[in-house]
Amino acid sequence: MPRRSLVPVLCFLSLACCTLGLAADKRPARDTDQPYWPAWRGAQRDGLSRDTELMRRWPEGGPELVWQAGNLGRGFSSLSIADGRIFTMGDRDDGQDVIALDLDSGRELWSTRIGDIWAPAGYAGPRATPTIDGASLYALGPHGDLVCLQAADGKEVWHRDMQNDFGGKMHSGWGYSESPLVDGAKLVCTPGGPEAGMVALDKRSGREIWRAEIPSFGSRGGDGAAYSSIVVSEGGGVRQYVQLMGRGVVGVDARSGKFLWGYNRVANGTANIPTPLVVDDYIFCSSGYRTGAALLKLVPDGDGVSAEEVYFLDGKQFQNHHGGMVMLGDYVYAGHGHNRGAPVCLEWKTGKTVWRHNRGPGSGSAAVAYADGNLYFRFQDGVMALIGATPEEYRELSTFQIPDVEHPSWSHPVIAGGRLYLREQDALYCYDIAR
Repeated sequence: MPRRSLVPVLCFLSLACCTLGLAADKRPARDTDQPYWPAWRGAQRDGLSRDTELMRRWPEGGPELVWQAGNLGRGFSSLSIADGRIFTMGDRDDGQDVIALDLDSGRELWSTRIGDIWAPAGYAGPRATPTIDGASLYALGPHGDLVCLQAADGKEVWHRDMQNDFGGKMHSGWGYSESPLVDGAKLVCTPGGPEAGMVALDKRSGREIWRAEIPSFGSRGGDGAAYSSIVVSEGGGVRQYVQLMGRGVVGVDARSGKFLWGYNRVANGTANIPTPLVVDDYIFCSSGYRTGAALLKLVPDGDGVSAEEVYFLDGKQFQNHHGGMVMLGDYVYAGHGHNRGAPVCLEWKTGKTVWRHNRGPGSGSAAVAYADGNLYFRFQDGVMALIGATPEEYRELSTFQIPDVEHPSWSHPVIAGGRLYLREQDALYCYDIAR
């Protein structure tokens, strides 16, 4: 069966406290009343839902289950939502599929085979999330299959191979996990190769625009791509793509692909995972495996940019394993600890711990999102928790257990259109959380 391609769509919304706005280009009009979560961690890749009028507490046993879908296959992909459809990925039978579902019922609309299954020792299946951009969808499989599909019917538009086309390399062995970025006319991704650490492609044709050579900077970690996804920064007055790679965090000029800066101290030798947070001239970054976190300031440097360390927190102070972080005003909220999701609130400008709850309601790492004043913590054991997003104190509001958890419950939650979507391997649960 031919390989197919997914086309990610990042539509941009302007958010006053965030600098992740994506360059505008002409795209089909969409229904602004439709739920919209078009990419990894939402439209701005920050984990922040724009939903309001949501429940302040959940009923005992959890919110109402509106529908449940099955046959999604194995994997840890989250969801993207646009134009009345849900998109995800899974290993089914003898191949890996991109899958589209009806938003109102969970009924499967189409599926497209993009490559072989991913079945290493443990943690089988894809882990990246499709990106939707107008009529196109972009997706990346663990083997390096990068595809662009028509979002309406799953028909392949183009296909590239991260390893064969760009000499791609992963820093460690759990497969490509990146959700591709759409920025204007470009699709940007991270092969991790010696001469193509990052590449920009024409999003319509897959044609190469530039490739960025990333030097081996620092002694921590190792060369190659990691498990994070690219975000956009205007720090230091230069539009750039910021990514956590095997050697640490890097900045690449968005126009030319020129390597601008690298920061090695936040890298570890096993797996660098959380997507960095960007605000104004600052980058907040972290990784697990006892590594820690750092705040960087981007400053003009000749015709480029350099990154200055504002502070570094060691792993005992703060480390985020793979559940992600959200930034709200002056504070970062996340799960702290390796293989732990202990809820924590940090003052990001100073690194001060405002509060930490060392025994969260669930166990293992926690995937975190935000909506309407509250944090949504999804723990590795399948406990879903609603926690107040306030620096005043730790406020646990509600919990419930996701059904039939048999594997690490890692897929990130999605909040859109007054509903909470939770992918659990082969199943997808849709809950009504509107007030």
